Amino acid sequence: MTISRVAAAALAVPLLFAAPLAGPAWAADPVPSAKDYPPPPADWKVPRTEWGDPDLRGMWPVDYLAATPRERPPEIGTRTEWTEEEYQERFAQAEQRAGLEAAQDRVGILGMGHWREDGLPLWQTSMITQPANGRYPALTEEGRRAAAAVRNSWNTEVFDKISDFGIWDRCLSRGMPGSMLTGAYNMGLRVMQAPELVVIAIEMVHETRKVYLDGRPAPPPEVTEYLGFSRGHWEGDTLVIETTNFTPGFSNGPSPNSAQMIVTERLTPTGPDQIRYEAWVEDPVMLTEPYKIDIPWQRNPDYEFFEYACHEGNVQIRGYVTSTIPRFQKLREEQWAKQGEAPSPESGTCGAP
Repeated sequence: MTISRVAAAALAVPLLFAAPLAGPAWAADPVPSAKDYPPPPADWKVPRTEWGDPDLRGMWPVDYLAATPRERPPEIGTRTEWTEEEYQERFAQAEQRAGLEAAQDRVGILGMGHWREDGLPLWQTSMITQPANGRYPALTEEGRRAAAAVRNSWNTEVFDKISDFGIWDRCLSRGMPGSMLTGAYNMGLRVMQAPELVVIAIEMVHETRKVYLDGRPAPPPEVTEYLGFSRGHWEGDTLVIETTNFTPGFSNGPSPNSAQMIVTERLTPTGPDQIRYEAWVEDPVMLTEPYKIDIPWQRNPDYEFFEYACHEGNVQIRGYVTSTIPRFQKLREEQWAKQGEAPSPESGTCGAP
């Protein structure tokens, strides 16, 4: 349902925050692994834009992070860094995956080697660094209910209505914080700046985030967006972004998000072509506690966005429904046969058009 980069390799409460959100105590958090943050040149200073803000502009594709798991393997416990032996093993696996495209070309196969962009692993053991086990926190009762109700093309076999499809199936969004993280391909992020505005373009699903630096308040809580409403401010050289007003159900985390989700991000330059990206995700309706993502970004001026056409012509959703109708009808007929019943004229065919 997507186009790959083959050619190139709910409870609503008022959210009227007129002042910056308090946010967590960031200064106490060391980087997960110093090995992922090479020291900058001794004379390096954070560059400035023409109007004096720290200059974060450029291409920051997160394909570089694709071999690092979002959640830490349970057996690693609270370790934030791989051992030398573990890292070398993961590095060798990543190199093997990187060579899969050429290997499939040799035998005339168009397979996952042509689709996936896996990158090489970080030394840190997971993108999530808090809770201390590097895994999503436990869900609330409402979070468990919402997660169990999710239907999409990964867990559904018979498609009859639009709610049988997920937001990514429908090419709407990957939500937050997923849109800022890795996928299988099309993982470009581009940061652009103007006075009192930062814009983050996202290659997958071709979305654009606007981060307002002019002190404006958030809109009323009934005004929502898939990626929320973002306001930012500078703390020294760090861009702090507070995002509220999320449309419920559009997170791709451990459960769908509620309207009360808040995402607080920090983008801190750590070298000529590196940013430390931190994001706290809070959702008291769905999560029993917040979690934190903490990863390095690397600038890549040679990276190029490709069109993310998703399902061109908007035919795939209908195609899923019509292609599963015969399967559904067969299952119904088998059920009727077991019960000694005959189909009624009103039974229909799974809402077939």
